[in-house]
This record gives sequence, C-alpha cells and structure tokens, in this order.
Amino acid sequence: MTNFKTRIADKIAKLSDSQLQTLFEALTSDNMMLSSIIESLTSGVMIVDNDWIPILSNKAVERYVPLTMHLSDGKAEGIKIFKLVKDKDISIFFKNCCDFNKTNISEEFTVSTSSGTVRFITVTVSPLITNDQFNGNIIVVRDITEKRNQEILLHRMESLASLTNLAASVAHEIKNPLGAISIHIQLLQKAIAKARDNEDKLPDKKFVENYIDVVNEEIANLNKIVVDFLFAVRPVSANLELLHPNAIVEKLIDFLKPEYEKENVKLNVALCPEDTKLLLDEKLFREVIVNLSQNAIHAVNEKNNSEHDKIIVITSVIRDDKYVLSITDNGCGIPEDKLNKIFEPYYTTKATGTGLGLTTVYKIVKEFSGDISVKSIAGEGTSFIISIPIPQLNKKLLAYNESDNT
Repeated sequence: MTNFKTRIADKIAKLSDSQLQTLFEALTSDNMMLSSIIESLTSGVMIVDNDWIPILSNKAVERYVPLTMHLSDGKAEGIKIFKLVKDKDISIFFKNCCDFNKTNISEEFTVSTSSGTVRFITVTVSPLITNDQFNGNIIVVRDITEKRNQEILLHRMESLASLTNLAASVAHEIKNPLGAISIHIQLLQKAIAKARDNEDKLPDKKFVENYIDVVNEEIANLNKIVVDFLFAVRPVSANLELLHPNAIVEKLIDFLKPEYEKENVKLNVALCPEDTKLLLDEKLFREVIVNLSQNAIHAVNEKNNSEHDKIIVITSVIRDDKYVLSITDNGCGIPEDKLNKIFEPYYTTKATGTGLGLTTVYKIVKEFSGDISVKSIAGEGTSFIISIPIPQLNKKLLAYNESDNT
C-alpha cells in the first residue's frame, strides 16, 4: 500500500472516485495503526513542533510527567510544553532545550506520584526530521525506577553483607553470656536479701551489694556496646532522589551560622557554579555536613593557640563526572598514625565522643555510591573530601548536524 500511495502522489488530480476512496481508507488505516502502536508503548512519546507546542503524544507521557492539564484538553492547545509541566526541573530542561536549540540530549529526573512515592525517569529529546528539514522534536520518557532500585539494593547488599554477618555473630556471642550473668546476679541479690531478713550473719553490705552494683553497671555498659555496634553496622535506610547538592549545603550553612558565630569561627564558602543533581537523601546528606562541621568546630577550638584565627572552609567542584565537597579546618589536626582508624566504630579522639559519628558519615556517603577521604597534618588542620558520582551529565546522543543536509 505504501508503494501504491507513492506512485499516485503526483497524479492525485487524475484519480477516480474509487481510487480516491481506496487511498483515503489506506491513509486512515495507516493512521489508526500508527496511533495504536504509539499508545501501546510503555514509554511516553510526544512530538512537539519548532515552537515546542505538543502536536502528538500518548497517555504514558502524562503518567510519568505531571502536567497542569491534560493534553487532550482544549485549553492546552497552542501552549508550549514547558508551560504545561508541573515539575520545575523538567520544565526548566524543556525551556533550555527550546531557548538554546538543544537536541539529542537526555537527562534523568525524579518525580513524585499522587501516592507520594518517588519514581526515576529519563527524558530524551531527539530531532524530528522530515524531507531533510528540522520540523520539531521527539520527546521520549522512560521509567527507570526498577532499574535504579535494583542498583541501590545491589550496592547495599555488596557493601554491607560481610559487616552485617559479623554484627550478628558478635551480638549472639556477647548477649547470651550477658543474659546469664544478669539472671544469676538477680538470684544472688534475692538470696542475700532473704538471708538478711532472717537475721543470718552476712558480710557487711559494702562487701556484697556494692560490688554487685558495679557488675550490673558493667553489664549495662556491655549491652550499650552491643547496641551501638548494631547501630554502626545497620543498613542505612535512604530514600534517594535527584537533588541539587549546592542548594542543600547553602540552606544548611544559613542554619549553622549562629553556631559558627557563637564559637568565633570564620566560615569561607565557595560552591561550584555548575547546576548539577545527585542521587541523595536530603536528611542523610544534611547529617553528613552537620557531623563534619561540628568536628571541624571542635578541632579549631582544641588547637592550643589563643592567637590563631579559627577558620573553616567549605568548597565544592565538579571533577571527573563527580561532585566533590570539601570541609577543611585549620584546627589541631590528626596524627598520621591515627588517620587510618577514624572511620572505624568506637574510635574517637574526643574525651566525650562515642566514636560512631564518622562511621555513620562513612556509611551514608557509601549509600550515595560515593567515597570519603581525609587529609590532615597534626597542628595545622584537617580536610574531609566527599566525592559523589553524577548519575547523568546531560548526556549527548549522536548529534544531528543540520549543515549535513544543506
């Protein structure tokens, strides 16, 4: 049928009524088939003209991309797509593609559904070429939530499997004898109390109960060690979304400014101008920054030099497809022989520290598929460097070069 239509394209004026009817039926059938195919796709497909006004789309687009109104609504006719999109990041992406003639580009986003769950999608923009002319763009939206969830789950299993097994073994080995000791001490206490009530001759109270109290305290301490250890190795429950890290850092710095001012600490901030997004849990990312900031404040206060200016520097850069955040202080520093232990559970250089703060920071950064390192010189200062991979840097597809067809 396609060959038939091609042959008669230049002779349509000479066609008979029956031939015109056949041609019309063929075109209608092809159009219905094309519409059925587009609607059957699991991916969202939309075609926009050169002004970025939608001219064709399937229902999957509206499932993945939140809109202010249905595209089938008459009120949506003639409105540019970026003005119809609710999600701010996707709207800005489309507007930038429109304003700067970007095409053959793909970016990843997170969107919230009506039920409150977060889904991951990729939006790809490709040129629509007809007769060697650029006549708009094809937008394809794919749901990659399952893929992302599988990657996150695999990462957690790989990084925590051995540590979790160790934690379970330690807990089992320690808690069982602790339980037995506790029970027997309780029985001993009851026996002593009963004998004293019967006026039996017993050692002075300080020789029995006081020692038993000490044993009970030690049992409580041992139990706390077990609980803390389980906390240190328990998997982090992160709800990852594509977020702007610099925005989170800036907001948190404003929140922490009163504490810096109270401690007379000078804060220097230099964040990268690039607007990138990372797979983060905002609450956990804030916890990392707060923990490292408090460590930095403690370090500059511990430095035994009344004349030195207490300075903390927070910087971020994009390097090798990674977002690199550094928190540096000019405090007391960490001796070289202790640097390789600071992320271990229970290890601390503070008199009142639990030794779990940096362990938690390490776990959270690993949950973001990132890395954390430390550089320090005793007496001069310390720098913690966090690097987190950028999931998709506006990846370019094979570019269409209009000059090739001129």
